[in-house]
Amino acid sequence: MSTLVHEVDLDVRATNVIVTSHHLTVDLEDGRTISVPLSWYPRLAHGTPLEWANYKIGHFGIHWPDLDEDISIKGLLMGWKSCESPRSFGKWMDYRLRGEKVPVLELPLPPAMAKYLEKKKQRRTSRTLR
Repeated sequence: MSTLVHEVDLDVRATNVIVTSHHLTVDLEDGRTISVPLSWYPRLAHGTPLEWANYKIGHFGIHWPDLDEDISIKGLLMGWKSCESPRSFGKWMDYRLRGEKVPVLELPLPPAMAKYLEKKKQRRTSRTLR
């Protein structure tokens, strides 16, 4: 017997998140609760209770800023584990062991955007000086 999964069933928000040393448990707004092994998400598995408690629920999933981890609700419902490469995770662990965060690559802005932001900054500065 096959089960058809409707995309609408996957478009649901989290209402509560609990991370323990062994499981990630997420309550959904439609009444479902999902629990998966913490080992599916190595960054979470290497986190501390304080880091686990610092999360933000968004429309599509959960973000842990201290761990730079994002997990989608759709991914949880589909049973998808982290697909982070060993190289990426190793780099993250190296920074973590040094007490640093992985630097975020900053690309140059397109000239029109840079000009717009500079004008906006100048307007803010001129208003403050008045």
